[in-house]
Amino acid sequence: MKHSVVVAAVLRLAAADWQFKSRTDLAPPRLNITISAADNVEQGYLFVAPFAGFPDTAYEQHGPRQAGPYIFRDNGDLVWSGYGIYSIWSTNFQAGKWKGEDVLFSFEGDHNPGYGHGHGHTTIMDQHYETVRELRAGNHKLTDKHEFHIVSDTTAVIQVYQPEPHDLTAWGASEEQQWIVNAIFQELNIETGELLFEWASLDHITPAEAILPINPGQAGSGYNSSDAWDYFHINSVDKNTEGDYIVSARDACAVHKINGTDGSIIWRLDGKNSSFTLGENVTFCFQHHARFHPELKSDDDGVDIEIISLYDNSAHGSEDGRGTEVHTAPTSSGKIIKLNTTSWTAELVQGFYPPDGLRSKSQGSTQLLPNGNVIVNWGSEGALTEYDSKGNVLFHTYMDSDYLGLGVENYRGFRYNWTGLPNEEPAIVALGNEDGTTIYVSWNGDTETKTWRFYAITGKYGARSFLGETERKTFETSLTVSKKSVLQVVAEAIDAKGNVLRSTGVVESQPEVLPAKAANKDGKLVVQSQQISPWMEL
Repeated sequence: MKHSVVVAAVLRLAAADWQFKSRTDLAPPRLNITISAADNVEQGYLFVAPFAGFPDTAYEQHGPRQAGPYIFRDNGDLVWSGYGIYSIWSTNFQAGKWKGEDVLFSFEGDHNPGYGHGHGHTTIMDQHYETVRELRAGNHKLTDKHEFHIVSDTTAVIQVYQPEPHDLTAWGASEEQQWIVNAIFQELNIETGELLFEWASLDHITPAEAILPINPGQAGSGYNSSDAWDYFHINSVDKNTEGDYIVSARDACAVHKINGTDGSIIWRLDGKNSSFTLGENVTFCFQHHARFHPELKSDDDGVDIEIISLYDNSAHGSEDGRGTEVHTAPTSSGKIIKLNTTSWTAELVQGFYPPDGLRSKSQGSTQLLPNGNVIVNWGSEGALTEYDSKGNVLFHTYMDSDYLGLGVENYRGFRYNWTGLPNEEPAIVALGNEDGTTIYVSWNGDTETKTWRFYAITGKYGARSFLGETERKTFETSLTVSKKSVLQVVAEAIDAKGNVLRSTGVVESQPEVLPAKAANKDGKLVVQSQQISPWMEL
């Protein structure tokens, strides 16, 4: 029975292979798009970094075979694979502006799936996919995976989980349960790494505000520093033009506004000590990705009106699937909330609810787009949806397909306009068979090529003859020629104005190898694989 499971897994995992002849090393996720993009989706590409939520075993493997940051088109076509470029474990993959230039950034580091912590640094890349900066936390601390957010021309906020020993018996702990997470955020100068501001939860927020108690350990049991009680759990930080911050404290089910001068609490939204009376459907819990939105204020709104967005999980559970889950609503949702600091009331401006009844136990994000659309990323459910300003679903996708889609997760998901100009040379291969030669070419991360022109090398001094050209529509472009004598080929990337962007190297034609087909032996389906005995019935 186990052998049959292995064979089935082998066949399904093979779906990730054979995607690109010119880049056989790439096996990106195949998006499972259940609602195709409408004409009024925002322009731009999808930015995601899916990973496997289920652990691999000897007999089962789930999730993307190449977990990492990716840029996709709406139809699921790959634009850029960051697998192996952003290495180890990467998340919170986004585009932004720094020093007036478009950049990419992502967390890179270690990942603790039990409690969703990560420890590492943020790597920033330019439009050529070259590293221009690695930013680390100040004060001898480790950057956590949850937040890197550019909040000015020169600065960004990051977040740190700092385990510290304390007497926790007042909050129900035993004498042996001594470790608690001091949730910290910092604002740093991106260029120099200078620490400009630091705020620590234990200086301002008592553990009594925790929604998840230290026992039974859903937020950490407190017995050691790696399993510290994460009573507050910051997962997002934003800063407004007045210099104050908002932080999403997941395990307190509250958003806090922080004074940017002395770190004092200006207000609390939801949680045990809310400053606001909550209107219908405002309440949230275990939320993510809180952001200021002053651009949504009307001309009649005064300084006492603030508008924020967030992702309301309404559920809590570990990323590795162990332990119990806590639910506070039927589904997760994206929310836009209007706050009045005169009447101290909060009202729901708009809610964005999942087309498939999704409820994510961890992760998630809500992005407001320039045209008024909204992207909601469903975190541990491994899905992403775009809505128009009225809440109509325009696009819905899961992060991988078939067997590999089981358990796939994605921390945050976004849409951005992006221009990619790779420094690396385009990839090319020429594969021959009895019918002729097919030339395949691709350029990882390129967004500007409109046409590929193909040439045969006809002389030892580089003389070449034109074979044809093909409009570039997908990640990989091909041209088939009937000539069996084509031995060496080269291709040129042409932009919309007819300019040559880059030429490939010269490659020699080689025999084509096609995917193996399952054989039929005595009327039964069999498959040959190195992972099992040579021939085995299914």
